[in-house]
Amino acid sequence: MTLIFGIGALILLLVAARFYSNANPQQVAYALRTGGGIASLGIAAYLTATGRFYAAIPLGYFGATLLGWIPSPVGLGARMRKTPGQVSRVRSRFVEMELDHDSGDMRGRILEGQYENVPLDALDRPTLLALLKDFDAESRSLLEAYLDRREPGWREDVDENTGARQGEAPRVGPMTQEEALQILGLEPGAGAFEIRRAHRTLMKKLHPDQGGSTYLAARVNEAKEVLLRRHN
Repeated sequence: MTLIFGIGALILLLVAARFYSNANPQQVAYALRTGGGIASLGIAAYLTATGRFYAAIPLGYFGATLLGWIPSPVGLGARMRKTPGQVSRVRSRFVEMELDHDSGDMRGRILEGQYENVPLDALDRPTLLALLKDFDAESRSLLEAYLDRREPGWREDVDENTGARQGEAPRVGPMTQEEALQILGLEPGAGAFEIRRAHRTLMKKLHPDQGGSTYLAARVNEAKEVLLRRHN
């Protein structure tokens, strides 16, 4: 009987090793964290039912941190601490924009046309205003957000034919998980705590007093909702 169990365990180990060798490391990490969290909560529930609260409480807390329900303590949640250089990315047909979480600096580049791959910082105001006329609504909103941050008051110097408009640009199709992660500057498998923290950080940077944009704020809110659906 012992031999049979040993052979069975060996087969399971070989299958698991093959799976992990072929799987995406981020997916494996997420699966291990989720499985560990669920297992910890299950054991904690059993310990609670048998009256061993002294062991159930820390184990339940540990399981909740693995699932991202509560902040992780120092030493267990190094991954959940704010990472210097964390950047959010929003992309449209003509423009890719980045927002630095630490400094609030906004930068971007042109993706298509005469100025393809040229950084926005390298283009002067007249050139950027001329591009507004040829961009689609979503790209125009991103460029307007950049101009609001770089040159506050620029709208006062343009006429109505330039194409600058307030409000949110229409979007085509639902936001994907990958796009939502890029907007919040998160890695796959981010927990609910990380998602909410990134959302709060970005919304502070997008406040009108900081040269914020209603369009970008709407995208950040949408990204939060998309990512939190899997935790509900």
